[in-house]
Amino acid sequence: MHTPRLTYAHMLAPINAKHVESLVEFFERGINDPSSTGFGVEIEHLPVRNANDAAVSYFDRNGVEMVMNRIRPFYDKSKEYWENGHLVGLGREGIGISLEPGGQIEVSIGIIHSPQELRAIYNRFRKEIDPVMADLGMRLVEYGYQPKTLAADITVNPKNRYKAMTEYLGRIGQFGPCMMRGSASTQVSIDYFSERDAIEKSRVGTAIGPILAWYYRNTPFFEGSRNEWPLMRQRMWAVLDVNRTGVTPGLFDERFSWEDYAVNVLSTPMMFADLTHTPETSGLPESRREFVEFHRNASEIYPDRKLNDYEINHVLSTHFNDVRLKNFLELRHWDSLPVERAERLTATVGELFYDREKFDKLVDYFSGLREEDVIEAKATIQSHGATAKPYGEDFAFWHDFLNIGDTREDVPGDALHPEVFQR
Repeated sequence: MHTPRLTYAHMLAPINAKHVESLVEFFERGINDPSSTGFGVEIEHLPVRNANDAAVSYFDRNGVEMVMNRIRPFYDKSKEYWENGHLVGLGREGIGISLEPGGQIEVSIGIIHSPQELRAIYNRFRKEIDPVMADLGMRLVEYGYQPKTLAADITVNPKNRYKAMTEYLGRIGQFGPCMMRGSASTQVSIDYFSERDAIEKSRVGTAIGPILAWYYRNTPFFEGSRNEWPLMRQRMWAVLDVNRTGVTPGLFDERFSWEDYAVNVLSTPMMFADLTHTPETSGLPESRREFVEFHRNASEIYPDRKLNDYEINHVLSTHFNDVRLKNFLELRHWDSLPVERAERLTATVGELFYDREKFDKLVDYFSGLREEDVIEAKATIQSHGATAKPYGEDFAFWHDFLNIGDTREDVPGDALHPEVFQR
C-alpha cells in the first residue's frame, strides 16, 4: 500500500488507519471474474394522484404506506424492512423495493446478466403494483422530478436517515430539499475485475456520464413549471454538497488508488452517524444510535478497530459521487426512465464497459483527462444543452463515438392534467 495523498482538509481531520484498511479490503472483496459480469439497475418512481398529478406522500390518506402494505403479500416476509413501526422496504429474489425521502418508490433489480432480463423482472413488479395504485386513485410516473407538487409541500417518509438528511441538507447548498423530496433517478451498477479496472471504469464513467445524461434526459417539469434547465438533476447535484457529490477528488491523478478513495470518504464530515450495528454503543438509547453529527468524520465517531460491513456500507452510502465505489461501481444521476429506456441505457453501459475493445478505446481517448475538464463538460451541457460541445466535440460526434443508437427525448407531458402548470 502507498501513503494516500492528503488534501489540506484531510490533514486537519484525523484518519483512522484501521478504517482505511477496512474499506480497501471491502473493495478488494468486490473484485469479480470477467467471465461472470452482471448489472444492477435501480429505477425510482414518482407516485402521483390520477385526479390532479399531485405527489403522493408516505403518510397521505391512501398514500405510499397503504401501497406498501397492499403489495406486501407478493414479497418475502423475511425481507421486510420496518422503521418506527412503519413498513419502508420489501424484497424477494432478484428485486428489492425501498423508499426515497419524498415517498419515491425505488425498484432495485439485480444481479442480471443481460439488459433483457431487466424488463421481465420489472414487468412483474408493475403487474403487481399498478392495480393496487389504480384502486387507490394513483399511478407511478417515471420523470426526473415531480410534475406538479413543490418540494416544500412533500412530507418525508419515516426513516430516521431522512430526518437527519433533511436537517443537514436544509442548512447547505441550493437544492437539498428538492433533491430529497421531488427527484427520481435511474442508476446502473457494474462489476470491476481489479483495482486498476475499477479506477479506469470510474474515470470513464465520470467522463461520459453527463453525455449519456443528455441522451437519456427525462425531466420535463420542475417545481410545477416547464423545466428550462438542459440537465436539471445534474445541476441540482452539482451544487448540493461539494463534500460528497460530483467528481471524486483526485480520481484523474495517475497515482489515485482505493486508499485515496477511502481517505476522502472517511475524512468528510458526516451528515449523520448510524451506530445501530456498532456493538460498543449497544447500551445507548436508540435516539443516540442514529444521530446527527455534522462536524465529525467517521474516524472520529466509530471505534478504533476495523469497521464491520454495515458500518462500511453506511459510510459509503453518505457519499453521492457521479460514480460511487462500493463492492461494485454505481453509475449515478440519470433521470428516472420508463423501463424501455432504462433497458437501452443498460445495454449502452454494457457495450461501453464490458466490451474490452470498446472500453480500451474509451480509456485511450480520455487519457490525460483532468478533473477540471469533466467539470467544464458538465457545466457546458447544463448551460447550452443541444449546442454544447463537451470536451470540444458536439453531440453528433458523441452519438457516433459512443454508439448511442436510437433514444427518445423528454416526454412532453401531454398525458398530464393542464393544471400542472398552475401554482
